[in-house]
Amino acid sequence: MKRLALALGAVVFSLSLGAMAEAGGDREIAQLMQQNQQAMSRYAAKQGKPAPQVQAYRYGMKLDIAKVVSVTPPIRACKVVPSRMTYEDSSGLIKTLEYQVMGLCRNNGS
Repeated sequence: MKRLALALGAVVFSLSLGAMAEAGGDREIAQLMQQNQQAMSRYAAKQGKPAPQVQAYRYGMKLDIAKVVSVTPPIRACKVVPSRMTYEDSSGLIKTLEYQVMGLCRNNGS
């Protein structure tokens, strides 16, 4: 009986660690998006152009991508997470798109 209680306690503890790690992932995502926005604002300033506003991608959007400036790296999370791509269009404007991707999950072999 004592072993069962210890095993159950270990399972509950490991599940709570997983929940805390997932919450940390949300903070990591928010921090990564903020850092990306600041970096792209600095890039735009160096180019003498206005800072890009983040625009949500919609299926079927017509994109005019002349040069990719930045793509946020994949995030380690077992869920769908935001990603951003900043690019210059053919007229030289800097634009940022936010879209959803599957995070890198330990359980899927990544």
